Amino acid sequence: YICALGLLLVVCISEVDRAYGDGGCGKASPDIEAWKLAPCAMAAQDEHAAVSRNCCTQIKKIGQNPSCLCAVMLSNTAKSSGAKPEIAVTLPKRCNLADRPIGYKCGAYILP
Repeated sequence: YICALGLLLVVCISEVDRAYGDGGCGKASPDIEAWKLAPCAMAAQDEHAAVSRNCCTQIKKIGQNPSCLCAVMLSNTAKSSGAKPEIAVTLPKRCNLADRPIGYKCGAYILP
């Protein structure tokens, strides 16, 4: 009886973790993932700033999961770094990523 109860407890905990542990980036926090976009700082503040190759590399990696990319661009870390969400959502297009999630709704914004 105790073994069955223990097994049930383990299953329940893993299901709760799966349901609530996904902030768009799996188990990684969007605020932690946002640090990977440090090379994008200037481009996320100024739509006329050049977008670096390092920035585009990170956008491409994170952008494989559009919900993660969105969560990262709208994260508290991104906002506190001075990123403007309305400009940040233009980064995949400005990187000329052919497989970018065009039309993906990202909060109040839509990825161009």
